[in-house]
Amino acid sequence: MKRMMSWKTLILGIGLLLIPTATLASTCDGVQFKDTAPGANGDLVLNGLGLRKATIFKVKVYVAGLYLPEKSGDAQKIIDMKGPWRLELRFVHDVDTSDMKKAFQDGFKKSGVDVSTLKHEIDSLVGMFVDFKEGQTLSFANNPADGVAVELNGNTRGTIKGANFGKALLAISLGPNPPNDELKSGLLGGTCD
Repeated sequence: MKRMMSWKTLILGIGLLLIPTATLASTCDGVQFKDTAPGANGDLVLNGLGLRKATIFKVKVYVAGLYLPEKSGDAQKIIDMKGPWRLELRFVHDVDTSDMKKAFQDGFKKSGVDVSTLKHEIDSLVGMFVDFKEGQTLSFANNPADGVAVELNGNTRGTIKGANFGKALLAISLGPNPPNDELKSGLLGGTCD
Protein backbone atom coordinates (compact mmCIF):
# COMPACT_ATOMS: atom_id res chain seq x y z
CA MET A 1 0.00 0.00 0.00
CA LYS A 2 2.86 2.42 0.84
CA ARG A 3 4.46 1.70 -2.53
CA MET A 4 1.15 2.49 -4.30
CA MET A 5 0.90 5.83 -2.45
CA SER A 6 4.49 6.71 -3.36
CA TRP A 7 3.79 6.19 -7.05
CA LYS A 8 0.60 8.23 -6.87
CA THR A 9 2.45 11.04 -5.10
CA LEU A 10 5.23 10.95 -7.69
CA ILE A 11 2.79 11.02 -10.61
CA LEU A 12 0.83 13.88 -9.02
CA GLY A 13 4.06 15.84 -8.47
CA ILE A 14 5.17 15.37 -12.08
CA GLY A 15 1.71 16.39 -13.29
CA LEU A 16 1.86 19.61 -11.29
CA LEU A 17 5.23 20.45 -12.80
CA LEU A 18 3.79 20.09 -16.30
CA ILE A 19 0.96 22.60 -15.78
CA PRO A 20 1.62 25.62 -18.03
CA THR A 21 2.82 28.68 -16.13
CA ALA A 22 0.12 30.84 -17.75
CA THR A 23 -2.41 29.18 -15.44
CA LEU A 24 -0.62 30.52 -12.36
CA ALA A 25 -2.03 33.71 -10.94
CA SER A 26 -1.30 36.52 -8.52
CA THR A 27 -3.97 38.19 -6.40
CA CYS A 28 -4.46 41.61 -4.84
CA ASP A 29 -7.56 42.69 -2.94
CA GLY A 30 -9.35 39.58 -4.24
CA VAL A 31 -8.59 40.41 -7.89
CA GLN A 32 -6.66 37.74 -9.79
CA PHE A 33 -4.13 38.36 -12.59
CA LYS A 34 -2.42 35.76 -14.76
CA ASP A 35 1.34 35.67 -14.35
CA THR A 36 1.81 36.18 -18.10
CA ALA A 37 0.00 38.17 -20.80
CA PRO A 38 0.44 38.31 -24.57
CA GLY A 39 2.73 41.04 -25.87
CA ALA A 40 3.89 42.27 -29.27
CA ASN A 41 6.88 39.90 -29.37
CA GLY A 42 5.72 37.05 -27.14
CA ASP A 43 4.53 36.68 -23.58
CA LEU A 44 5.08 39.40 -21.00
CA VAL A 45 5.56 38.62 -17.31
CA LEU A 46 3.64 40.17 -14.44
CA ASN A 47 5.98 42.70 -12.85
CA GLY A 48 3.68 43.64 -9.99
CA LEU A 49 0.22 44.57 -8.77
CA GLY A 50 -0.69 47.94 -7.29
CA LEU A 51 -3.85 49.25 -5.68
CA ARG A 52 -5.14 52.68 -6.76
CA LYS A 53 -6.71 54.58 -3.90
CA ALA A 54 -8.51 57.91 -4.17
CA THR A 55 -9.65 60.72 -1.87
CA ILE A 56 -8.69 61.31 1.73
CA PHE A 57 -10.78 58.25 2.61
CA LYS A 58 -8.45 55.99 0.57
CA VAL A 59 -11.30 54.53 -1.50
CA LYS A 60 -10.06 51.52 -3.47
CA VAL A 61 -10.63 52.27 -7.17
CA TYR A 62 -8.79 49.59 -9.16
CA VAL A 63 -6.05 47.01 -8.98
CA ALA A 64 -3.41 47.57 -11.66
CA GLY A 65 -1.17 44.88 -13.10
CA LEU A 66 1.97 45.76 -15.06
CA TYR A 67 3.35 43.25 -17.58
CA LEU A 68 6.88 43.60 -19.02
CA PRO A 69 9.29 41.52 -21.14
CA GLU A 70 11.27 40.90 -17.93
CA LYS A 71 10.79 41.93 -14.31
CA SER A 72 12.27 45.22 -13.12
CA GLY A 73 12.10 47.30 -9.97
CA ASP A 74 13.57 50.37 -11.69
CA ALA A 75 10.74 52.82 -12.41
CA GLN A 76 12.75 55.09 -14.71
CA LYS A 77 14.07 52.14 -16.72
CA ILE A 78 10.50 50.91 -17.22
CA ILE A 79 9.23 54.37 -18.22
CA ASP A 80 12.09 54.76 -20.74
CA MET A 81 11.92 51.23 -22.20
CA LYS A 82 11.30 50.94 -25.91
CA GLY A 83 9.76 47.46 -25.86
CA PRO A 84 6.24 46.15 -25.40
CA TRP A 85 4.37 46.40 -22.10
CA ARG A 86 0.82 46.01 -20.83
CA LEU A 87 -0.98 47.80 -18.00
CA GLU A 88 -4.33 46.38 -16.85
CA LEU A 89 -6.69 48.24 -14.52
CA ARG A 90 -9.36 46.06 -12.90
CA PHE A 91 -12.02 48.17 -11.25
CA VAL A 92 -13.12 47.35 -7.69
CA HIS A 93 -15.29 50.48 -7.46
CA ASP A 94 -17.55 52.30 -9.93
CA VAL A 95 -15.96 55.42 -11.44
CA ASP A 96 -17.80 57.85 -13.71
CA THR A 97 -16.33 59.24 -16.91
CA SER A 98 -15.70 62.75 -15.61
CA ASP A 99 -13.75 61.46 -12.58
CA MET A 100 -11.59 59.21 -14.79
CA LYS A 101 -10.89 62.02 -17.24
CA LYS A 102 -9.87 64.38 -14.43
CA ALA A 103 -7.70 61.73 -12.74
CA PHE A 104 -5.79 60.96 -15.96
CA GLN A 105 -5.44 64.60 -17.01
CA ASP A 106 -4.07 65.44 -13.54
CA GLY A 107 -1.86 62.34 -13.70
CA PHE A 108 -0.31 63.41 -17.00
CA LYS A 109 0.44 66.87 -15.56
CA LYS A 110 2.15 65.35 -12.50
CA SER A 111 3.94 62.58 -14.43
CA GLY A 112 7.31 64.33 -14.66
CA VAL A 113 7.20 63.94 -18.45
CA ASP A 114 6.84 66.93 -20.77
CA VAL A 115 3.29 66.48 -22.06
CA SER A 116 3.02 69.87 -23.77
CA THR A 117 3.12 68.19 -27.21
CA LEU A 118 0.68 65.39 -26.25
CA LYS A 119 -2.60 67.32 -26.01
CA HIS A 120 -4.14 65.51 -29.00
CA GLU A 121 -3.10 62.09 -27.69
CA ILE A 122 -4.36 62.80 -24.16
CA ASP A 123 -7.66 64.13 -25.51
CA SER A 124 -7.98 60.97 -27.66
CA LEU A 125 -7.42 58.77 -24.61
CA VAL A 126 -9.89 60.47 -22.30
CA GLY A 127 -12.38 60.56 -25.18
CA MET A 128 -12.42 56.74 -25.04
CA PHE A 129 -13.42 56.67 -21.37
CA VAL A 130 -16.85 55.53 -20.24
CA ASP A 131 -18.47 55.09 -16.85
CA PHE A 132 -16.41 52.23 -15.41
CA LYS A 133 -18.22 49.65 -13.31
CA GLU A 134 -16.84 47.32 -10.67
CA GLY A 135 -15.50 44.20 -12.41
CA GLN A 136 -14.58 45.92 -15.68
CA THR A 137 -11.04 46.02 -17.08
CA LEU A 138 -9.30 48.92 -18.83
CA SER A 139 -6.04 47.87 -20.50
CA PHE A 140 -3.21 49.65 -22.25
CA ALA A 141 -1.11 47.43 -24.51
CA ASN A 142 2.03 49.05 -25.91
CA ASN A 143 3.40 47.76 -29.19
CA PRO A 144 6.29 50.06 -30.21
CA ALA A 145 5.47 49.63 -33.91
CA ASP A 146 1.79 50.56 -33.55
CA GLY A 147 1.36 52.57 -30.35
CA VAL A 148 -0.75 52.02 -27.24
CA ALA A 149 -3.96 50.05 -27.79
CA VAL A 150 -6.71 51.03 -25.36
CA GLU A 151 -8.99 48.12 -24.50
CA LEU A 152 -12.18 47.89 -22.46
CA ASN A 153 -13.01 44.36 -21.33
CA GLY A 154 -10.81 42.93 -24.10
CA ASN A 155 -12.31 45.05 -26.90
CA THR A 156 -10.00 47.59 -28.54
CA ARG A 157 -11.43 51.12 -28.41
CA GLY A 158 -8.54 52.69 -30.31
CA THR A 159 -4.76 52.98 -30.62
CA ILE A 160 -2.69 56.04 -29.77
CA LYS A 161 0.63 56.40 -31.56
CA GLY A 162 3.82 57.91 -30.21
CA ALA A 163 6.54 56.66 -27.89
CA ASN A 164 6.26 59.83 -25.79
CA PHE A 165 2.59 59.12 -25.11
CA GLY A 166 3.39 55.61 -23.86
CA LYS A 167 6.17 56.97 -21.69
CA ALA A 168 3.87 59.62 -20.18
CA LEU A 169 1.12 57.05 -19.60
CA LEU A 170 3.47 54.78 -17.62
CA ALA A 171 4.85 57.79 -15.73
CA ILE A 172 1.40 58.52 -14.27
CA SER A 173 1.78 55.44 -12.05
CA LEU A 174 5.57 55.05 -11.98
CA GLY A 175 6.82 58.64 -12.11
CA PRO A 176 7.81 60.94 -9.24
CA ASN A 177 4.20 61.82 -8.31
CA PRO A 178 2.00 58.71 -8.57
CA PRO A 179 -1.65 59.00 -7.48
CA ASN A 180 -0.71 57.02 -4.35
CA ASP A 181 2.62 55.51 -3.31
CA GLU A 182 1.19 52.00 -2.85
CA LEU A 183 0.23 51.89 -6.53
CA LYS A 184 3.79 52.60 -7.66
CA SER A 185 5.52 50.30 -5.16
CA GLY A 186 3.15 47.44 -5.99
CA LEU A 187 3.67 47.77 -9.75
CA LEU A 188 7.43 47.69 -9.14
CA GLY A 189 7.10 44.30 -7.46
CA GLY A 190 6.38 45.33 -3.87
CA THR A 191 3.39 44.22 -1.85
CA CYS A 192 -0.06 45.16 -3.05
CA ASP A 193 -1.86 46.93 -0.26
